[in-house]
Amino acid sequence: MDCFRTMRQSWIFPTTILCIYGFFTTMRPSEPFVVPYLTGPDKNLTLDEVSNQMFPVWTYSYLVLLFPVFVLTDYLRYKPIIILQGVSFLITWLMLLFSQGLLAMQILEFFYGLVTATEIAYYSYIYSVVSVEHYQKVTSYCRSVTLVGYTIASVLAQLLVSLANVSYFYLNVITMVSVSVAFVFSFFLPMPQKSMFFHKKVGAGTQGSSPDKDVVAPEMPANGSVPVSQGGCIVSESSAKSGQQKSQSDDLQQGNLMLRVFVQWWQDLKECYSSSHLLFWSIWWASATAGLNQVLNYIQLLWDHKAPSQSSQVYNGAVEAVATFGGAVAAFAVGYVKIDWDLFGELALGIFSAVDAGSLFLMHFTTNIWLCYAGFLIFKSVYMLLITIAVFQIAVNLSMERYALVFGVNTFLALVIQTIMTLIVVDARGLSLHVDVQFLIYGGYFSVITGIFIVRSIYIIYSTKRKKEKVAAVTNPNSSETTPEECIESTKF
Repeated sequence: MDCFRTMRQSWIFPTTILCIYGFFTTMRPSEPFVVPYLTGPDKNLTLDEVSNQMFPVWTYSYLVLLFPVFVLTDYLRYKPIIILQGVSFLITWLMLLFSQGLLAMQILEFFYGLVTATEIAYYSYIYSVVSVEHYQKVTSYCRSVTLVGYTIASVLAQLLVSLANVSYFYLNVITMVSVSVAFVFSFFLPMPQKSMFFHKKVGAGTQGSSPDKDVVAPEMPANGSVPVSQGGCIVSESSAKSGQQKSQSDDLQQGNLMLRVFVQWWQDLKECYSSSHLLFWSIWWASATAGLNQVLNYIQLLWDHKAPSQSSQVYNGAVEAVATFGGAVAAFAVGYVKIDWDLFGELALGIFSAVDAGSLFLMHFTTNIWLCYAGFLIFKSVYMLLITIAVFQIAVNLSMERYALVFGVNTFLALVIQTIMTLIVVDARGLSLHVDVQFLIYGGYFSVITGIFIVRSIYIIYSTKRKKEKVAAVTNPNSSETTPEECIESTKF
């Protein structure tokens, strides 16, 4: 029993449970074939209904839910939000299996928006239950296991569809079983005793407090009396009054805590984004992630347009698996690239954004489904390469609290941009463009990103060169003057 208690208190137990949860939530073989399932005989929706009326609901829901979920995740200390995500998964796939009609699918998209909004709890929970020296290791485990789960699901889906002729309905049944297992494991996660913002711990070296004492401690009554009870009865009237005062004081203190946290967030954000380096990397992060989300949302619709799933062999699962693996290799390779990112980082953003733009234009103009697949593989691998660099560049000089805050704000800005694109380009109340034309717009969008960062990188390189020249002139003011000896030497051949 003592051994089990010790294991629960170590970093290994919560990391293992969270990794199991992450694996089963991403082990969803139905994902690569969701559009063929929706447009097939099971749901009988049209491509236009899915593209222009169903999928936009997810974008709007995600945007509306992200900020309140971000606040509640930290305030409620992560585990309740992870359980909420598990419930949202169950509702989403129950509706996907048994509901019919466009309205039901739109309601389903709202719950899927809740699923994605609560992902922040999964990625931040572990930092509240393990010590700092384990951060790098547990981050690697938790992120890698989701990649493995998604890859296995994509390969399994393709094998079942191509070799066993399994219907898309049963792929969703397998997914339902997988997210149900994840939901069960979420209850085994230890409840954190601290969080990044609302429930911080005082350091062990703080005078007059223990390492496990919350920063926000209950105030003692003003008269110094301590409530004492015997058999459930209050001993003195003064203690009752002090209890009421304490309750009111706690309520006031809690409100002050919320205000202090929001004020601190605002001050931290101003300080973080005052760095032009961090600001422009964040601009790329938000704008490129918005474009990526649009592509991921509508790529299956484009594939179905190029090669209809009802009359063609579908390889969505294989393509998704290869794209995920390619992205993982690209992200892994970043750790071995030696570049002065301060000088050439934004040039890399501009060049590789141009590659992304080219791959999107390829997907639009080609009529060959294999070239369309290839364009997607290039696009996703390049994005994974760049987002890994961007995350590293932003996080390298930030504390964990500030990184979490910047991550949340950048994600929110990405959603705002994505919502604007969805409303204008996709939504039935906007232009309601055909999915093929949408990818032409997305290619133009990444071309604009390319232009911004190419111009910015030229400015950085030129400014750096000028600064070096000025420094050289100051440190060696006579370097431009030619000595008589140098004149004689210059005449020799």
